[in-house]
Amino acid sequence: MVSDIIKNVLAVGTGSFIGGAARYLVGLIMKGIGKGFPWATLTVNLIGCFLIGILWGFFSKNGTEGSNWVLFLTVGLCGGFTTFSTFSKEALIMLQGGNTWGFAGYVAISVIAGIALVALGYSIVR
Repeated sequence: MVSDIIKNVLAVGTGSFIGGAARYLVGLIMKGIGKGFPWATLTVNLIGCFLIGILWGFFSKNGTEGSNWVLFLTVGLCGGFTTFSTFSKEALIMLQGGNTWGFAGYVAISVIAGIALVALGYSIVR
């Protein structure tokens, strides 16, 4: 029981490290693109939504939802890669700065396209 929990924590932690490092690299690569709009965060969130949809579809199709790979890839890798906490902070900063249209567009695109990409990724695999 305890050894399973430790394995699960290590799987999530390792995936989170890789996902967080990848997230940081995307931010570096996209630095300076679209001043005043968080393009790197939007890009990471959309890629992460699509990836988690593919993984969810794959694991549910194969009946392997309970494997350590699920924890590593979805909770760890995708969880470390996607940044909805950063998204929320950046959205609030835009709203507080009076950029109401940027705020509305950012939130709408992130949520609607994110859900659509999860569905697309899932349907591709299923």
